[in-house]
Amino acid sequence: MLFSPEDLERIRAAEEAWRSETQAPTVRKHPERQEQFTTVSSAPVKDLYTPLDVAATDFLRDIGYPGEYPFTRGIHPTGYRGKLWTMRMFAGFGTAEETNARFKYLLEQGQTGLSTAFDMPTLYGRDTDHPLVEGEFGKCGVAVSSLADMEILFDGIPLDQVTTSMTINSPAAIVWAMYIAAAEKRGFPRAKLGGTLQNDILKEYAAQNEYIFPIQPSMRLVVDTIEFAAQQMPKWNPVSVSGYHIREAGATAAQELAFTLGDGLAYVKASLARGLDIDDFAPRISFFFNAHNDFFEEIAKYRAARRIWARQMREVFGAKNPRSWWMRFHTQTAGVSLTAQQPEINIVRVAVQALAAVLGGTQSLHTDGMDEALALPSEKAVTIALRTQQIIAEESGVTNTIDPLGGAYFVEALTNRMEAECLDYFRRIEEQGGMEAALEKGWIQQQIADSSYRFQQEIDNNERGFVGVNKYAVPEPIEIPILAMDPQGEQKHLDRLNRVRRERDQERCQQALDQLRQAAEGDHNLMEPILDAVRAYATLGEMCDVMREVFGVYQEVLIV
Repeated sequence: MLFSPEDLERIRAAEEAWRSETQAPTVRKHPERQEQFTTVSSAPVKDLYTPLDVAATDFLRDIGYPGEYPFTRGIHPTGYRGKLWTMRMFAGFGTAEETNARFKYLLEQGQTGLSTAFDMPTLYGRDTDHPLVEGEFGKCGVAVSSLADMEILFDGIPLDQVTTSMTINSPAAIVWAMYIAAAEKRGFPRAKLGGTLQNDILKEYAAQNEYIFPIQPSMRLVVDTIEFAAQQMPKWNPVSVSGYHIREAGATAAQELAFTLGDGLAYVKASLARGLDIDDFAPRISFFFNAHNDFFEEIAKYRAARRIWARQMREVFGAKNPRSWWMRFHTQTAGVSLTAQQPEINIVRVAVQALAAVLGGTQSLHTDGMDEALALPSEKAVTIALRTQQIIAEESGVTNTIDPLGGAYFVEALTNRMEAECLDYFRRIEEQGGMEAALEKGWIQQQIADSSYRFQQEIDNNERGFVGVNKYAVPEPIEIPILAMDPQGEQKHLDRLNRVRRERDQERCQQALDQLRQAAEGDHNLMEPILDAVRAYATLGEMCDVMREVFGVYQEVLIV
């Protein structure tokens, strides 16, 4: 334990004396503010934390040293003294040409990894000219309808030197296959490619709703990618278990932690059921968390996440490889916290959130642009967001020592509470029959909806302040530059899509689609049939339609 029983008793007596002799007279003269002192998640916060709040904490068991189990203080023994986090700004809009130019601009500005946003038609597995996605071209990301688009998207980028993250879920296997095929055409072997596929379908049913197929065939596709990566792409993370969107939907920090790790454990169980060895795939499972407004709550969340995952992997699933115990995660600042009012002050919000992510030990970080409540980020906004990370890295001094907040009474108490709440959610999820069953019943969705409603009520009732919205609001015009996309971009994209359909080898394409259908109807890994269809220039919509016909489509659970 951190303190002996005798020490704790002396501290308890000293605190009682401090409260009566020092604090109480001050409070009588100057009462505390009349408000609820809570975290963003509405968890109560005490006025003072002391060794009494971490009395049950064992330093070696619960905190330990960086790079050692249970990794509360980080997975690397040198922290950021050895290597800084990857600065990976989310980018994607309009055509492949426009996004390729943004990628190259960001790399020139000092970004160290790529992160790709896809538009709504791509996320839903539809070609841009499908009537169900009319008007959605390029608005929330780049449009990718075939291998031809992917070839342009990463043209001129050294794919053997830069890692690439792709935020894609239901059609993830297809988009990943396009990336692999485009890289191999340029002479980059798949085994040398490094990056991350989000590919976290369970959180789609819980929060983001960009699903296509029912849960079980969707889980099959995720495991197919995990198996393929384990066998052929050792530098690739085939799934990035994402709490970010769960938090954006209104979850508390503890719910984000519990539901994210719960999804991760579901992928582990499904991969083991496939017959994979845990140490063959667990080291390449990565995570993606939100960095919200509550500075210390977020830091505690990241520290608890590492500790819980390490203990689950070693003690529950029996992983032997220490890298299987590591939780490696990317962080993005909270889009939901950005305001359209006074957008320049979002720069401050983002800086605070980014600092929490760094002090929490993130491996990769995206900082939001100040204008993202209004539009996709302009070049000016994204440059300021990147510079925010660079200032933290090179000017703040927080990277000089490893886990500088480790041992702080408040931080350790919050970390312990976050872990306890997460484990309690694990118990409740098991009572529902496991993660998939909890989603099928709508239980997870209800938990998030209830938290979201409570948070919004607090804002509407002025119980929680949002600067520029319900506090310090100033009516003023928006003066920052807003991104303008190529007005001819959609037509250029459609011309390329039609050219692909017209010029490809039609017989080869149809054979590949037929083989994909046969594989989907069976139980073989679908990655090679998908790669064959991609190389034959089958479109995203054509491949997804084959799987829609075989797997069916998911119908959302109604919460009543």
